[in-house]
Amino acid sequence: MRNLLVVRLQQFKHCINRQYLSMVKKSRKNFSDCREKRQVHQSALADARFRRYYPASWFSSMGAWLLRFLLGWSAWDLTHSATWVGIVGALMLAPALFLSPWFGILSDRVNPRQGLRLSMVIHSVITLMGAGTAWMGVYDRTMLVVLAATLGVATSLHSPMRLALVPLLVSREALPSAVGYSAMSFNIARMVGPAMGAALVAQLDITAAWLAAMLMFAISFLGLTRLSIAWDPPDGPQTSYPQQLVAGFRHLLQRADLRLLLALTALNGLLGRTIIELLPALSGHVLQGGSAELAVLVAMAGFGSVLGGLLVSRQAAQLGRLLALVCAAIGLASLSLISLQWFSGMAGMAVWVSCLSVVTTVAGTGSQTLIQLTAEREYRGRVMSVWTMLAMGAPALGAAALGAGVDGYGFALVSLLAGTMGLGLVLTLYARRSLLLSTGNP
Repeated sequence: MRNLLVVRLQQFKHCINRQYLSMVKKSRKNFSDCREKRQVHQSALADARFRRYYPASWFSSMGAWLLRFLLGWSAWDLTHSATWVGIVGALMLAPALFLSPWFGILSDRVNPRQGLRLSMVIHSVITLMGAGTAWMGVYDRTMLVVLAATLGVATSLHSPMRLALVPLLVSREALPSAVGYSAMSFNIARMVGPAMGAALVAQLDITAAWLAAMLMFAISFLGLTRLSIAWDPPDGPQTSYPQQLVAGFRHLLQRADLRLLLALTALNGLLGRTIIELLPALSGHVLQGGSAELAVLVAMAGFGSVLGGLLVSRQAAQLGRLLALVCAAIGLASLSLISLQWFSGMAGMAVWVSCLSVVTTVAGTGSQTLIQLTAEREYRGRVMSVWTMLAMGAPALGAAALGAGVDGYGFALVSLLAGTMGLGLVLTLYARRSLLLSTGNP
């Protein structure tokens, strides 16, 4: 009888504990939902730390795009070979696909400000070597390959560190604004940097252009040196890099919400970003144009990216609203691809490219913001490194696949098929939005 009473008491206690835990979980979710509803837009520029960082990011972006222009231009100037231009482009991109996860681990273990300063040093060394070899007249294909590959490594280091640093500079409410402003500066630099490089090469010489890029990286380094952030090293003993890499991928496999956001990132890269990468072919196939027509399309793409970044910068940190915005942007990108066949002429194509660039930028920066908001601090660097891989790798793969299709069937049919498939996929992914909205992550 006594044993039976003890058993009954234990069962009653277990039942009470279950009800209590259920109430606590429900109250936490309700609190999270209420906080989510109370979120309002907050400008990142209201935070003094971000205001000190933002000029440094401008100079680093300007220097990076000027450097990319110099390497691409010198590849053509040295070889007059499209194959060599493609090789140099691949060397500037491919290392990020393999090294970003490792540098993502590093960004979880060290102060990301220090990682960005190291990145500026490496970029400065690249420009100094380019200026020195150009001035001495020994700049050749070997030096071109070395500098392009080194830039690829530096980019692999820079991206995860930058993505890990921004959330440390602003509050959660201001994170969409910070990501949007960063996208704006990046895309404005994408227009201004190459234009500056072309002017310097034409009016002075390529050595002056190399030195101008080095000056920008030096200014960015000084700005980062003056920046102070509150960074706490990870608790407990640190495991090896392979173990942390495995732990990061295991974490992603366990987080259905992050997998959903990464799938949206990849889909956006395979749609709108792919067409942006194919602008030279679009200009040649559709407009039968030359460098002048291509320059207009590139400028309109940059203008659209600035508008897209500005739109995201005005958003509040509301998961549901941001997710709807990202999916709507990808849906509009799909519809834009479907509508390509109805646009013709320079003016029409310029408007089309600008609109596509707006929605593509909104989708890319919006998905980045959502991952920044939902990723746990311990894994943020590794998660964002995977985002970098998809954001950079998906357009490259998509450009290769769609480019081959365009050569065989033309832009109109390929864009129609890609847009139709994209529209179906984004609707499928949006139907799984509960994976993100039910997590209640802080």
